[in-house]
Amino acid sequence: MTLSLPIKLIGSPPSPYTRKMISILRYRRIPYSLTWGDPGTELTKMGIAKPKIGFLPTFLLPDEAGALQAVCDSTPIIRRLESEIEGRSVIPTDPALAFIDYLLEDFADEWCTKYMFHYRWHFDEDADNAGTLLPLNQMVDMGTDQLNHFKPFITDRQVGRLHVVGSNDVTAPVIDASYRRLLSAMELHLEQQPYLLGKRPGAADFALYGQFSQLVGFDPTPRAIAHTLSPRTVAWTGLMEDQTGLEPQDSDWVAIEDSGSGLKAILAEVGRVYPTALVANAVALQGGEKTWEAQIDGCRWTQQTFTYQGKCLQWINEQYRGLNEQDRVRVDGLLAGTGCEALIL
Repeated sequence: MTLSLPIKLIGSPPSPYTRKMISILRYRRIPYSLTWGDPGTELTKMGIAKPKIGFLPTFLLPDEAGALQAVCDSTPIIRRLESEIEGRSVIPTDPALAFIDYLLEDFADEWCTKYMFHYRWHFDEDADNAGTLLPLNQMVDMGTDQLNHFKPFITDRQVGRLHVVGSNDVTAPVIDASYRRLLSAMELHLEQQPYLLGKRPGAADFALYGQFSQLVGFDPTPRAIAHTLSPRTVAWTGLMEDQTGLEPQDSDWVAIEDSGSGLKAILAEVGRVYPTALVANAVALQGGEKTWEAQIDGCRWTQQTFTYQGKCLQWINEQYRGLNEQDRVRVDGLLAGTGCEALIL
């Protein structure tokens, strides 16, 4: 069913995935109508069924019969927009480079969000900041008494959910070290080229931007770390918010063989932490275990098992198997020695 414009979506400013998708819509110059609010409340008003699992942002897109339905998985939404609206693509034309873009988008969505959630709720200053601003982002004219009621409720609920992303006193140093290494890798990379894969942004840029929009723009502790370790990432985050003025060319994608040491450093961070998590999660799913445990960066890591992250590993491998033999060799050459090879099963 053809998309009708403007595209309607519901989101929240402190949501990295909302910021990811708004930035893509802006860059691709796709008209949109955004409601800031709670999807559950807004969908009820519209008489539209809630998705089985609700995330921000929630898009309202037509199904095969033309009826609007709530859709909220950013990666397939990006691909649907690509298939139905031409121009200013965020998917590299080179299939090998497109695989790298897919891998980095997945890493940003599924691992870098651990940084965001950890810093937001692990430290008192950050939790106080988020506990105040999140209710006000739902209703900026909320009364003081109402705010004082909702702030401890939201803070306690979210702090109590830190274990869901694997954040605790044991893993906190691992999360912090990974964030700092990624910032250092980004600083090196952005000195070499303005986007992850050349002179135009791919889907992975927007996914990473979504996380950094919070880490740099919302939460005090990771913001201070970013300003110290990678001023280029801070600047890049501001630039990525609105790329409507960029006029991309096909030649702006980097050749995978010329991608540089900065991208290799970013991939090395992916390989250092992410494959172990995805594979351990997949093994737990296969065994019907509700939690999984593994050694990540030399630390014991225990976390809830997620069906979705099992699908992430499956989809990465499907993307890889979809490459022809020559492109697999090119991908293998870039991933060699990064640790990302462990994702290919």
